[in-house]
Amino acid sequence: MISTISNLQKRDLDHVWHPCSQMKDYEEFPPIVIKSGKGIYLYDENGKQYLDAVSSWWVNLFGHSNERISTALAKQAFQLEHAIFANFTHEPAIFLAEKLVQMTPAGLNKVFFADNGSSAIEVALKMSFQYHMQNDKPKKTRFLALSDAYHGETLGALSVGGVGLYNEVFLPLLLNTVRAEGPDCFRCPFNERPDRCGTQCLTFIEEKMKLHHEEISAVIIEPLIQAAAGMKMYPPAYLKGLKELCIQYDVHLIADEIAVGFGRTGTMFACEQAGISPDFMCLSKGLTGGYLPLSAVLTTDEVYNAFYDDYQTMKAFLHSHSYTGNTLACRVALEVLKIFEEEEIIEQIQTKSVFMKQQASAAFSDLPYVGEYRQTGMVGAIELVKDKVTKEPFPSSDRMGYQIYKIALEKGLLLRPLGNILYFMPPYVITKEEIRIMIETANDAITEFFATY
Repeated sequence: MISTISNLQKRDLDHVWHPCSQMKDYEEFPPIVIKSGKGIYLYDENGKQYLDAVSSWWVNLFGHSNERISTALAKQAFQLEHAIFANFTHEPAIFLAEKLVQMTPAGLNKVFFADNGSSAIEVALKMSFQYHMQNDKPKKTRFLALSDAYHGETLGALSVGGVGLYNEVFLPLLLNTVRAEGPDCFRCPFNERPDRCGTQCLTFIEEKMKLHHEEISAVIIEPLIQAAAGMKMYPPAYLKGLKELCIQYDVHLIADEIAVGFGRTGTMFACEQAGISPDFMCLSKGLTGGYLPLSAVLTTDEVYNAFYDDYQTMKAFLHSHSYTGNTLACRVALEVLKIFEEEEIIEQIQTKSVFMKQQASAAFSDLPYVGEYRQTGMVGAIELVKDKVTKEPFPSSDRMGYQIYKIALEKGLLLRPLGNILYFMPPYVITKEEIRIMIETANDAITEFFATY
């Protein structure tokens, strides 16, 4: 689709190994060199603009080169860029921790900073395990996770992931995770709909709890949306029922809100919609508005107190990263949270999400190979199927989503696929007119591809 390769593209391919990519694909479709960004748009080396409908891997909340965030970052850089976080602290980290405790569900009073989403998952897994070891529960050495779960790429995170594409080759290295079938509202085995769901699928996880609760340290879940699995969405009642099971069987609940936190589902955090407080909440991605790597694990006083003792007891949580509590990242995150409060962002999200759902449902529902358009908050997903009646999927080897992704890029729309699923997760600064353009362009790309299929 690109006839010539630029000097920068050639130099990239000489040395750079890109993430989540088969590098051989770049022989025919070399990486697009981005020179700048503003608002919801990215601009390449030739000046072509791309509407960033996926928030650059779900991290950007308030647009590229946001003046308010950039100013806060620049001012902080001239005051303090970073300091060791063991035995030292600083105002951005203190104020950020206070804000996170205020905003998250009740009971999450302690904040542990890490570098990225996978690191946050590792922290939560280790904290849960060590908590039980220090409370005389030595059998609790396993974790329970859902089929099709995704929690990151480090070995612990891969162990609780369930998408074979990412972890199958590493199985000999991974933890012995208890796996339960997760909710699948599009292909519900009970033929229920989300709006009338009785959460019968909770029985799958309850059966595993009954069998293994004495050895399970924690259940880990992506609240409301299993993102990398193809934006699988499920109702809050499932999450509420899971929390009740965790209490019943003395098992921690780890809420992985890395992708779904900070307004993505229509509320600040997805757990709010179920009215629950997990034992651990993992946050990252949107936390810094797409500027810098940072994550946080929030937990309870009960968990914290299991580690609080004299040094000689060796109960401390000895986990660290060189950039823990990075000053620049904390200052940026603090500004992001201030924007939420001062500019009434959640209210804007709720209004825009209604408009987006109306536009998208009208645009995609009648297309012949669209099995479903689903949406939670401002996360929308188009599921492509070979047969709309049977919901038979296209073979993964056909790479339908990838082919449409390339067409969309030609039309100036960044619409990265997840297998047969195309999704929208745009920055919140997108306007209604830009939402209309985003949906119209996606429709054009899908229609153009299937016109010759």
